[in-house]
Amino acid sequence: MSEPPDRREATVQRYSALAQLAASGGTPLDCAAGAFTDGCFGSAAYSDASEVPEAALRASLGCGNPLAVADLRPGETVLDLGSGGGLDVLLSARRVGPTGRAYGLDASSDMLALARTNAEQAEAKNVEFLHGHIEHIPLPAAAVDVVISNCVVNLSTDKPAVLAEAFRVLVPGGRLGISDVIADDDLNPDQRIAAEQDVGCANGTLTAREYERLLREVGFTSVRVTLTTDTGGGLHSAIVQALKPNEG
Repeated sequence: MSEPPDRREATVQRYSALAQLAASGGTPLDCAAGAFTDGCFGSAAYSDASEVPEAALRASLGCGNPLAVADLRPGETVLDLGSGGGLDVLLSARRVGPTGRAYGLDASSDMLALARTNAEQAEAKNVEFLHGHIEHIPLPAAAVDVVISNCVVNLSTDKPAVLAEAFRVLVPGGRLGISDVIADDDLNPDQRIAAEQDVGCANGTLTAREYERLLREVGFTSVRVTLTTDTGGGLHSAIVQALKPNEG
């Protein structure tokens, strides 16, 4: 299933406007005022963001810190799905070192411009930002060791395609470690929609059970969903981890 162009474009335009706000010195927020105060972390979820350009911190719109579980190692290649202002890419680049590489993928040209400016200011040489959609990653198969993402998978209306693409671009034995917002199983449709609107999940959320099923269907193993923060209304910030099996 492909994502409806109008909904996709609306999402891109929304985050382009937030990028422009961050570039002009403002602090963007992609959830309603007062909504899930403890869960809309942004850069507050990071303890290792010193010496990162201030615009990258202000543009951080995540709901957690996927790097806390990604276990990045020197020499690895990492891909951030929906890289925004580049915070996770810049922090990943530090961890993988000069022999590694950090890719950021985003559909917003404004976010990419902001991220590239931030990378120049940080003098990060081992980063590359790609323009494209997370349902169609512009990288070959088995290109990266680790896929991360911070509160972006929920923005897609074709979440199975996102997870399948993440599986495709990982090397055998590669790792997935993402932060996202998930829903309780027992929410009725009206409750779920209302809660999603409060936290800016315009294209819906998955439950932990749905995440686990979709990941296993595309081939992932060692799937684990760990709730991190109650964001209110039956939604939670969560860390989602999985492995791509080694061949043979």
